[in-house]
Amino acid sequence: MPIRTTIQAKPQTVHPDLKIRRVLLKLSGEALGGPDGAGLDQEVLRTVSLELKEIFDLGVQLGIVVGGGNIFRGLKGAAKGMDRAQADYMGMLATVINSLALQDALEAAGVPTRVMSALEILELAEPYIRRKAVAHLERGNVVIFGAGTGSPFFSTDTAAALRAVEIQADCVLKATKVDGIYDRDPVKHPTAKRFTTISYDQFLADRIGVMDATAVSLCRENVMPIRVFSMTTEGNFRRVCMGADVGTKVVP
Repeated sequence: MPIRTTIQAKPQTVHPDLKIRRVLLKLSGEALGGPDGAGLDQEVLRTVSLELKEIFDLGVQLGIVVGGGNIFRGLKGAAKGMDRAQADYMGMLATVINSLALQDALEAAGVPTRVMSALEILELAEPYIRRKAVAHLERGNVVIFGAGTGSPFFSTDTAAALRAVEIQADCVLKATKVDGIYDRDPVKHPTAKRFTTISYDQFLADRIGVMDATAVSLCRENVMPIRVFSMTTEGNFRRVCMGADVGTKVVP
């Protein structure tokens, strides 16, 4: 097959009704793995990339942090006796694999991208530099942030919160397989109530497991809104960016 050439960025045209201009999207690695949450599902990658192209075409400046749980999760490795730091570094490399796969799928859909890694892997990705990341976004590139924070003991949720604050995003979008935050597990409890909004403090006090406490605390300290919504409902990415009341919003 011919080598796919790099797509050159160009200034984005902003839709007049766009409500969110710059976002940090957190995607779980399992979400890219298909029904069993393992490996990489090419059809899922294609579908997600087309949805992301739709919001990119609206003029959204899009940064993405993707997890690595479909390939390797550091906590699971540590639970089986591995050194925790070593296991976390392996998990970071898994996120780089997912970042490259997502880049390939986005560029196949015609979206210019840059992968920036918190670990130095010069043959595959640019080193993460905050000002350069912002410049890429302003030029019209989607920026995929790989390797988490670059340090062990921090989740990719925390990396998403950190990058969102650093690039001065308007919000963190947490795309999951569930359509928001509930007072109880909706799978086990059909009568569970979905919150439209929830405060940072309640999120932390109730120990809600959608995002880890460090990530939510960082967002609270920097007044960074979080929107949790389902990525499996077609059109949800667009609805969120156009201001629709989708999923659950975490606010002060």
